[in-house]
Amino acid sequence: MTDTTTALEPLVVRLAETAPGLRVETGPGSTGLYAYDASNYRVPPRAVVFPRSADDVVAVLRACRETSIPVTARGGGTSMAGNSVGPGVVLDFSRYMNRILDIDPVARTARVEAGVILDALRSAAALHGLTFGPDPSSHSRCTLGGMIGNDACGNRSVRHGRTSGHIEALEIVTADGVRAVADRTGLRADDPDDTDAVQRVAGLEADVRRLIDGNLASIRTELGRVPRQVSGYQLHHLLPEHGFDMARALVGTEGSCAVVTAATVRLVATAQASTLLTLGYDDVVDAAEDVPEILRWNPTAVEGMDEAIVATMRARRGPDSVTGLPEGRAWLYVELDGDDQAAVDARAAELLDVLRAQGRMTGGRVVHSPAERRSLWRVREDGAGLAARLVDGSESWPGWEDAAVAPEDLAAYLRDFRKLLAAHGLTGVLYGHFGAGCVHVRIDFDLATDAGRAATRRFLTEAAALVVEHGGSLSGEHGDGRARGELLEVMYSHRLIRAFADFKEIFDPEGLLNPGVIVDPAPLDADLALRELPLVDTTFTFPHDEDGFAGAVRRCVGVGRCRSDAGGVMCPSYRATGEENDSTRGRARLLQEMVRGGTVQDGWRSTEVRDALDLCLSCKACSSDCPVGVDMATYKAEFLHQHYKGRVRPRSHYSLGWLPLTSKLVGYAARPVNALLRGPLGKLLARLGGVTTKRRIPAFASRHALRRALRTARTGEPAKTILFVDSFTRAFRPEVAGAASRVLADAGIPCTAQDDLCCGLTWVSTGQLSLARRIMARTVDRLDNGDDRPIVVAEPSCAAALKRDVPELLGTDAARRVAARVHTLTGALTDLAAPGWVPPELPDNVVLQTHCHEYATFKGRHPRDLLGRLGVRKVDEAEGCCGLAGNFGFEEQHYDTSMAVADLALRPRLDDIDPRTPAVVVADGFSCATQIDHLAGDRGIRALHLAELLDPAADRPGQPGENS
Repeated sequence: MTDTTTALEPLVVRLAETAPGLRVETGPGSTGLYAYDASNYRVPPRAVVFPRSADDVVAVLRACRETSIPVTARGGGTSMAGNSVGPGVVLDFSRYMNRILDIDPVARTARVEAGVILDALRSAAALHGLTFGPDPSSHSRCTLGGMIGNDACGNRSVRHGRTSGHIEALEIVTADGVRAVADRTGLRADDPDDTDAVQRVAGLEADVRRLIDGNLASIRTELGRVPRQVSGYQLHHLLPEHGFDMARALVGTEGSCAVVTAATVRLVATAQASTLLTLGYDDVVDAAEDVPEILRWNPTAVEGMDEAIVATMRARRGPDSVTGLPEGRAWLYVELDGDDQAAVDARAAELLDVLRAQGRMTGGRVVHSPAERRSLWRVREDGAGLAARLVDGSESWPGWEDAAVAPEDLAAYLRDFRKLLAAHGLTGVLYGHFGAGCVHVRIDFDLATDAGRAATRRFLTEAAALVVEHGGSLSGEHGDGRARGELLEVMYSHRLIRAFADFKEIFDPEGLLNPGVIVDPAPLDADLALRELPLVDTTFTFPHDEDGFAGAVRRCVGVGRCRSDAGGVMCPSYRATGEENDSTRGRARLLQEMVRGGTVQDGWRSTEVRDALDLCLSCKACSSDCPVGVDMATYKAEFLHQHYKGRVRPRSHYSLGWLPLTSKLVGYAARPVNALLRGPLGKLLARLGGVTTKRRIPAFASRHALRRALRTARTGEPAKTILFVDSFTRAFRPEVAGAASRVLADAGIPCTAQDDLCCGLTWVSTGQLSLARRIMARTVDRLDNGDDRPIVVAEPSCAAALKRDVPELLGTDAARRVAARVHTLTGALTDLAAPGWVPPELPDNVVLQTHCHEYATFKGRHPRDLLGRLGVRKVDEAEGCCGLAGNFGFEEQHYDTSMAVADLALRPRLDDIDPRTPAVVVADGFSCATQIDHLAGDRGIRALHLAELLDPAADRPGQPGENS
C-alpha cells in the first residue's frame, strides 16, 4: 500500500485488517490514471484497489460502507459515457480477476471472472467451435464485467443482440458486502448456510417483487420498445411474463446496484462460412435507406461509417491500409454467414444485385480475401479513435455518440439529426451499427470554455428530444453514465424514473455504488476533463497539434487499444507487465494531469510521470497503431529533456546516449577495446555506465572496416541515391553498408556513401534534445545542399529519426526537405528499383523481425511485403517489438522487461526453428539483430540484414562479414 492520506487512513487500516495483502494505491501516479475512461469526464478517485477474489471485493465494500466512501467498478476503462470513473474507490477487475473459470461445450456456457477480456474468452471458446455473440469494437481490451455493466452489443448485434441476452447468472456482491447469485429465477445467497446472508438476500428479492408489482403498466409500456433500448434499468426482465430474471435486470445497471465479480454466460456456435459485402453510397442517409432490405437477408452485421474515418485511417497508416471499398462517401459493411461457403457467396451476390436495383449505391463488391476483410473490419473497429482526431487535426468528442432508433426509422432520424447539427453549427463524424438502428457520432463540441459547454448542453437536450420523438433510446449500448443520466427524464415518465430510483435504493440504500449515473445523476456538464490550458514551452515543435505539447498528449481519448495483447505492435511494455501505468493510455493520462496541474502538481519534475515513462521502449508503435496517433516516444524524449535539465542524468544516458561519438573514438583501437570489454574490466565498465552485464557488448568495428566494405561495393556507375551510413552500421556492422551498396547497384539505383553524419537518435531517445538539435542541424546542413537524390538508410531507427524526429525537432524547411528524401532499404527497393529487377535466388522461408520504427514510420513499405513480392513463399513474422529497443534493453534496470517483451513474439519464433534445418532470420534493425543473437545463444542462428540477404556478391545467405 502506498501514499495513504489522512482522509483515507481508516479505510486503508480496515482493509489491512480484513484483506491483508490486498493491493491498494492512493498516490497521484495511480489516481491520475484512473480519473479518466474513454469519455469526456475526469473524476479523480481517492484510491484504486486491485482485488484478486470475490472475498477481496466483500472486504472493500464493507470497509467503504463503514467509512462512507463510494465505490466504482471498472473493467477495461473504455466506457464512453463516464460510467467507470468515480470519486471514491475504483475497483480494477482487469488486473487480477481475469480468469476463465470453466467452459462447458455441451451446455454451451462459460463461467468467467468480471475482468476477463472478451477476446480471451472468444479464443478459449473457439477451441470448442464456440464464441460469445456480442462483440463490441473494443473486444481486444473490454472486459465481460464492463460489457455486463453497459449491456454492450457490438458489430454483430443484428444476429446476437445485447449482452443481457447471453447471461445465465451473475455472481454479485451487494453494497453491504453480501455475496449473492442472480439468475433467471431471482436472487439467492451465495452461501446457503450463512443465515444472515440468506435473510438479507430474501429481503432484497421481496422488495424488488413489490416494486415491480406496483409499476407493471409503466414498465410494460415504456421499456423494451426498440432492440437497442439500453437507457435506464431493464426492469421489464422482472415482469411475470419474463420469469423474474434478476440476472438480466442487473445487466446495464453500470455497477450502481451491485458489483459483479463473475458471470455464467451462454456461448453460440461459430459460423462455418461467412463473407463480407462492402457497399458504397454518396451519403449515410442513403445507406440507412437500404438497411430494411438488407435485414430481410438475415445478416450477422450491418455496419456503417462515413468518409472522414476512412480518410483518417489512410493518413495514419498509409494509403494502402484501406482497400476493398467501392467508390463513395459513406459505406456499409454487410456480413452474411452459413454452413456452406459457396451458398453464402451466392446469397451475397444475389443481395448485391437486389441493392443495385434499388439505385442508391455508388458501388458494391463481395470481399473474398480474409486478410482484406480483417483490414476492413479494423477500420470500422477503430472508428471511435479515428473520429477523435481527423486528418485536418480537428477534434471531436463523445457525449451523443450512442443513440438508437428502430432500424426502419434510421434514415428519417439521421436526416433530422443532421439538421440539428447544422442548426447548432456542429459537425459530426458518423459510424455505427446501422442494422440495429444504433448510431455512433463524435461531434466537434467546444468543451474547454464556459460558452462552449453551455452550447453543448443545449444541443444534447434537443438531441434527446429528437431521438425520443423518433421512438428511440438515448443509449444503444454505451450506457447512460454521466453523459446521459440527466437526460433520462426526457425519455421516461416521472413514474418510471421513480421506479429506477426505488430499484437502486433497494440494493444500495446509502448511494455508495457508482454515484452520479442513472439515478440522481450528476449534471452532464460537470466534471468535464477538457479546459483551456496555457501553451507549454517545448523543444519539439509538435507541428501536428495546434496546442503543442498539451494538444499532443490530449490526443489520448482513452479508447485503450494500447491495452490489447494481440494485433499490431503497441504497447510492448503493457503486454509484458499488464499494468495500466505501463500502457500508452496510462502514460498519456498522467502527462495530461501534469499539464493541467491536477493530481500531478510538480510539472516536468514529476517522479510519477518519470516512473510511468520508465518502461516505455520508445518503439513508436503507438504513433501508428493508436487510432489517434499518440506518439509516446516523442513525449518521453521531451519529458526527459525537461526533467533532467540542469541535473545529473542516469549513467546510461551518457554511456549509451553518446554512443555515436564514443564509437568513433573506439574505432581507432577497436581490437584492444573489444578484448578489454570481453574481460572482467568490461563488466566493471558496464556497471559504471548503467549497462547490464547480462548481455555481451557487441564488438566494435575498426575505422578501416567501413572503408573496406564500401570499397568492395564500388561499381563506377553514376550514383542515383545517397547511402546514409548511420552510426550503428558504421560502428558495429560495416558489412551491411557494403551489402546495401551492392544491392542498390544491382537494383539499378547505385549510390554514393555519406558516412560521417549522425541522425541524433541516441540523444533523442535519452532526452538530450539540445545536443540532438545541434547534431541534426549539422546533418541537415550537409544533406540539404541542392542535391535532391533519395537518401537510403540501412538502419530503420536512424531512417525514422531523419524522417520524423529531425523535422519535428528542428522545424525548418531544410529539415523537411531532407526528411522527404529519406527511404529505408525496403522503401528504396519498393519505390525506386529498376523495372524488372530480379534479386539473387532467395530462400523459400524467412523468419522476419521488423523494426518497430520502420513499422510505425514507413507505412506501406514493410519488409514482409517486399520479401513476398521478391518470391519468398513464407514469411514468418514476429509481430511485435524485439524488446531491446536501442538503449532500453542494454540498461541494467530494464533487462528483465526487455526479455519479457522478447518472450511475447520473437523468442517463440526463434524457438520454432528446427535446429536440423538452417533458418534464414532477417532483422534490419541493429537492436533486433543483437537481441536475436542474445536469444539464440549457441544455436548458430544469426540475423541477416535485408541487404545481406539480397547481396548479389554473397556466397550464400547469412555469410558473415569481417567486422574488425
